[in-house]
Amino acid sequence: MLNFDFYNPTHIVFGKDRLGELDRFVPANAKVLVSYGGGSVKKYGVLDKVKASLGEREIYEFGGIEPNPKYKTLIKAVEVVRKNQINFLLAVGGGSVMDGTKFIAAAAPYEGEASNLIKSGLTQIKTALPLGTVVTLPATGSEMNNGCVISYEDGKFPLFSELIFPRFSILDPTLTYTLPQDQVANGIIDAFIHTVEQYVTFPVEGRFQDRTAEGILQTLIEVGKKTIDNPNDYDARANLVWCATMALNGLIGAGVPQDWSTHIIGHELTAMFGIDHGKTLAILQPSIWNVRKKQKHAKLLQYAERVWNITDGDEVSRIDLGISKTRGFFESLGIKTHLADYNVTADMIDDIIKALEKHGKRALSETRDLTLAVCRQILEGAM
Repeated sequence: MLNFDFYNPTHIVFGKDRLGELDRFVPANAKVLVSYGGGSVKKYGVLDKVKASLGEREIYEFGGIEPNPKYKTLIKAVEVVRKNQINFLLAVGGGSVMDGTKFIAAAAPYEGEASNLIKSGLTQIKTALPLGTVVTLPATGSEMNNGCVISYEDGKFPLFSELIFPRFSILDPTLTYTLPQDQVANGIIDAFIHTVEQYVTFPVEGRFQDRTAEGILQTLIEVGKKTIDNPNDYDARANLVWCATMALNGLIGAGVPQDWSTHIIGHELTAMFGIDHGKTLAILQPSIWNVRKKQKHAKLLQYAERVWNITDGDEVSRIDLGISKTRGFFESLGIKTHLADYNVTADMIDDIIKALEKHGKRALSETRDLTLAVCRQILEGAM
């Protein structure tokens, strides 16, 4: 097992009817900015419940944080925070709202040009406003980690700082019942790929991490289709919500190598073609594993056996079947898994490679040997 530091200060408040407990976690004298995305939190009454739970506190609202939150939108929220001397942020929504709110928390007290934070990966952050979250879409794990992904100019940029961990996150699975099937499917795939990015690498005797990752993957397979078909199945949805959180809160990635090439290439697909993040991952992961079978042989074999219970046949056939079952799982959720399904044609691959090169993504994966030439093979295999 590799050396590691593990730190996670987020207080998780999980279960039915926990939204009313907001008063316990937000300082009584706080000026609160409630941030959210589209109109769903208003339509389904979540925003009203949040405001009621905040009682007599001074409340401001900032809506319209888009999927893949944009810098130009978030900087408007920063201006609201500064103008009104807001001192607590509350994100109500999914990963994009939470990520955007983390950036607002870091940018509002920053004295320089806020775009420098993106360019530096938040390394210049010395302070940040406290924030909490109310999760309405299980997917990213942003509710219990110190990362965010921000869209800036023509790219998507991951940023990290221990100062942007949420102080608390309320996870009430019933708040996710009204999500469209497509969004639920995207979230399941996002959590699944978060897990394999930290698991299907190479062995380092991280037995606890491996077994925990395998448990997350098996649970997502068990409840994925069920929670789409029966959105009010509390137990299924509760397991999805908790898996999404545990997939990216630092636990299964501690002391093991991590890949993230699927996400990095996927970010370019989202930025260039507007394909949902979860869908980009479903497109890329089978192709990445097909191209990287040699480098990931041991863990792909372990994945096939422990997650899919594939024990018959030679090692290569077992790996191939594991990859095939993974694609089948994504497609069972209603997600298409080829670039051609999204009107991306082979002649566009050059533009994707140029974007990766422009953003400095020339040596990806846990072994840093996934070159632009290999990226091309992956994209060709994903057609």
